[in-house]
Amino acid sequence: MTKKELRKKYKKLRATLSSDEITSITLQIANQLLKAPIWNKTYYHLFLSIVDLKEIDTDQILHVLFARNKEVVVSKSDFIKNTLSHFLLTENTKFVINSYGIPEPQNGLSVPEDNIDVVFVPLLAFDISGNRVGYGKGFYDDFLSKCKSDVLKVGLSFYEAEEQIEDVYLGDIPLDYCITPHKIYQFNES
Repeated sequence: MTKKELRKKYKKLRATLSSDEITSITLQIANQLLKAPIWNKTYYHLFLSIVDLKEIDTDQILHVLFARNKEVVVSKSDFIKNTLSHFLLTENTKFVINSYGIPEPQNGLSVPEDNIDVVFVPLLAFDISGNRVGYGKGFYDDFLSKCKSDVLKVGLSFYEAEEQIEDVYLGDIPLDYCITPHKIYQFNES
């Protein structure tokens, strides 16, 4: 399937999920995540959920990160340039919901991309090769292209892998892992 077809399919599937189902599935994903070999790092970038789009509840992932004493980095979007700026999450971080429903830090200590060790990547779908389909704006491909070469890219998905995304292009940056409720997919094994 193409990215456009996959976006349509998975947005429709997500729309049928109740908040209780999202909570339950997210807990399964968080439990799988605990088994992933990603915990020897320091700086973890976490996207904050867009509730209206029925995304994975990253609050549960946030609790895991804090329980493991990790430094958590969150982003603020620039919708004119389609870029992200990154800030260290602290107890003093104040958030505002932007016009797209994304919780964003108002201020904070800036964190350069090359300090980030692990990025949890939002997605709608992914394939068995680690390619992903996001919302199509390119925010994360731009962000990941600025990170250090060994940054771990970890997708979080309600659903299992598709066989193939047909229209992957050179600028698409594949995942290293994708965590689903039932499985940890590992790509680019080294």
